[in-house]
Amino acid sequence: MLTQLTVTAGIDGSPESLEAAALAAREALRRDLPLHLVHAYDVPSERSHPPETEVPFHRESGALDRAVVQLSYAHPALGILDEQVTGPPVQALLAATESSALLVLGSRGFGALAGVLVGSVALAVAARADCPVVLVRAGGKPEDDREGSAAGPNRRPVVLGLDLDRPCDELLEFAFLAAASRHAPLHVVHTWAVPLVPTADATDPTVAKSRLLSASLTPWRHKFPGTQVTERLVHGLAGHHLVKAAADAGLLVVGRRISAGARLGRTAHAAIHRTRCPVAIVPHS
Repeated sequence: MLTQLTVTAGIDGSPESLEAAALAAREALRRDLPLHLVHAYDVPSERSHPPETEVPFHRESGALDRAVVQLSYAHPALGILDEQVTGPPVQALLAATESSALLVLGSRGFGALAGVLVGSVALAVAARADCPVVLVRAGGKPEDDREGSAAGPNRRPVVLGLDLDRPCDELLEFAFLAAASRHAPLHVVHTWAVPLVPTADATDPTVAKSRLLSASLTPWRHKFPGTQVTERLVHGLAGHHLVKAAADAGLLVVGRRISAGARLGRTAHAAIHRTRCPVAIVPHS
């Protein structure tokens, strides 16, 4: 059991997991924490899975060692802990979150049925983890990590989807810290649905929602005065508009209510499956 918080990444030899490990390494450096690489491999029993859904063994063997070598070379000052676990990956990764400030995972699976089994492990972990989980897909739009580039609107923004009915400090703190550590602007998006046929006495909630959004962000603006914050109110489905808002983002941040149990909402699912940039799922009360 680790006694110090870490930034953890799950390794399985796939391109997605290697990109996740690279992002986790950068995040560990930002937070001044060690990087914990976990390789969980569940040895399949005979006929336990159809052949097309099994992870090829050649991708598993040596995956952890290769990741350690690559990241040590790229980040000589980074402390790296590596761990090999035999057992179900979901349980192993959830156990690792007990000592993690952040968990980073690749968001796609292997095999001919990958279109059906996309992110089965990643989704299961993200729906149950106690710490924030960032999901990364190989070949997706990377976060903006240009060394020495100035802060400002030219850097890829962090986009936060905020529900004003349940504003939460955990979600706001994560998004502001992510933007500040990247020297990137923060775009906060709140969406709400309107009746298809408004009644004659219906009032436009825009003004009230705008005031509530500004009030929710004011204390965080004071805590992070160097972060440029843009507020946006949009009518419509949250998932659709967040995907559009994150088209050129470096990171999309959405929440997961702990009280909802071990499941992700529609907005989180839309973000994970349709967004090219990394997606952070932040549990909150």
